[in-house]
Amino acid sequence: MKLLIASAACLMTMIAIGDAEAQEASGWVTTSSLIEPSKYGDDFRHYDHADPDAPKGGTVNLAVQGTFDSFNPYIIRGTPAAGLAGFGGGLLYDTLLSQSIDEPSTSHPRLAAAYTFPQDYSFVVYRLDPDARWHDGEPVTPDDVVWTFDVLTEHSQLYREYYKNITGTEILNATDIKFSFDQTGNRELPQIIGDMPVLPRHWWEGTGADGNPRDVSQPTLEPPLGSGPYRIGEFDAGRSITWERVEDYWGADLGVNLGRNNFDRIAYTYFLDATPIWEAFKKGGIQDFRTETRSSRWAGEYNFPAFEEGQVKKRAFPTTSPKPMQGFAMNMRRDKFADRRVRQALAHLFDFESINRLQLAGQRTRTDSFFEGGELQASGVPEGRELEILEEYRDELPVELFTMPFENPVGGDRARNRENQRIAAGLMREAGWEPRDGAWVNAETGEPFAIEILGASETTNIIAGQFTEDLRRFGIDAQIRIVDASQYIARLEEFDFDMTTVVLAQSLSPGNEQRDFWSSAAADSSDSRNMSGIENPVVDALIEKIIFADDRDELVAATRALDRVLLWNHYYIPQWHSADEWIAWWDKFGFVDSQPAYAGVDFQSWWVRPEAMQ
Repeated sequence: MKLLIASAACLMTMIAIGDAEAQEASGWVTTSSLIEPSKYGDDFRHYDHADPDAPKGGTVNLAVQGTFDSFNPYIIRGTPAAGLAGFGGGLLYDTLLSQSIDEPSTSHPRLAAAYTFPQDYSFVVYRLDPDARWHDGEPVTPDDVVWTFDVLTEHSQLYREYYKNITGTEILNATDIKFSFDQTGNRELPQIIGDMPVLPRHWWEGTGADGNPRDVSQPTLEPPLGSGPYRIGEFDAGRSITWERVEDYWGADLGVNLGRNNFDRIAYTYFLDATPIWEAFKKGGIQDFRTETRSSRWAGEYNFPAFEEGQVKKRAFPTTSPKPMQGFAMNMRRDKFADRRVRQALAHLFDFESINRLQLAGQRTRTDSFFEGGELQASGVPEGRELEILEEYRDELPVELFTMPFENPVGGDRARNRENQRIAAGLMREAGWEPRDGAWVNAETGEPFAIEILGASETTNIIAGQFTEDLRRFGIDAQIRIVDASQYIARLEEFDFDMTTVVLAQSLSPGNEQRDFWSSAAADSSDSRNMSGIENPVVDALIEKIIFADDRDELVAATRALDRVLLWNHYYIPQWHSADEWIAWWDKFGFVDSQPAYAGVDFQSWWVRPEAMQ
């Protein structure tokens, strides 16, 4: 089955682009999907959940934990301000295409009006919308696109791995850019080039307000020129930033924007920790909209006066997208985690059932897959095409992977916990550790087994508090270390941690991004998402099978195989997820009641009611 499906009318339309090779392409693609045709068809006017007549105006106040010292999110150095994004364009920059909010693996036109590619997927040509403009009125050009590609792949590990198979770029004419690939058959690559933001070369290569040449490789607090729906207004470095709606925004009437970006101002205020944010939300005026992540708070703390009086609302919005993997990543760059049996032992000491009952108000579900929810999740024992793939690597995989379904250890009562401790003790002994005077030590060196769980907020105490107590009772010196946001980011970039909670979101069409998640090449790159430091040739091979899958069935089988290998190697201790997005807000907004089920909520489609603007 062909993965990339375009609007039928666009596929049949042949447009000469001045390049003989490109004219062999199958046609021009506008709205496209990697799974099935978009529900919007050929004429995408606006999202179903966006009201094209929504009023513009008003201010939305949001709160952020941490600090910021840069407006350049695409480099390692610096902490970017809220509203910017290390992947995608955030509020400031448009991307070539826009990932759909309400459909999986679907993209709509943005800076690019269309793209075309040959049947062997050896290259793609993107055509810019001739109306695309920077905020200074200058057109967005192919030169901007090529320059941005070079900048991102030089300075961002994420984009370097994402676009690894792109070998060159070529400007064909005033609107068209060709991207050439080093291999054929990378079926998602033509579409995901659309995820790339485009930066203004003329601004970044110009002179800054201080009279010095700007440098895109360095942090900056000079508000950059953008092309998106908002620009940076007032700010106080590290404390607050206000984004202002661009009234003459060139893309306001595009399908991805009509009825969205309705707030005149988006004002972020920074706090050092989460407790003051919650208190500020209850009082009003500093945080108008809140995504709740604390189960006990959602279940029992929305009883303050403003909520009781109806000034604050809350609602659980169901989501149909895959659930992210939230789990403890164990840093295998440290020898104590290198043995799979040690990691498996630690997993047996994590008592989710008790934590869910005592700390999470029973509202969470255990995560048992890196691709939780849907057909990509491994289940049972491998069979069919998945088994055939895994058989290629049988000698390099755990024996039980082929004979047993993967199941998280189950706790929740004394009998089960004692059994889990017995299993953990056996695994530790097999891995070369032994109990001495109530503590587990290396049998050869006598070094105690100690774990520091790194976090950036008091939420870490909820997530890891009971776990550390259980580890200590078992004989492992476990501690929680909470640092400020800047230190936390710096330590993650340097992989300076034993264990930390990581949240990794997946799509229903995994592909090139898997290299950044799990590959050996990403293990030692300081801004990669391979937090556990996985260096496994089987994982590397399975990633390539996913990326170069011939059809959907092959991609599903290869993804299930990867899921199973990741699970049985115990790189993470899976935690939990929720089926809903928990949202609370001050009653100043209007929105279309049927929010997008795939995303749960699209806050950029909400608006401030006119009477609340006064």
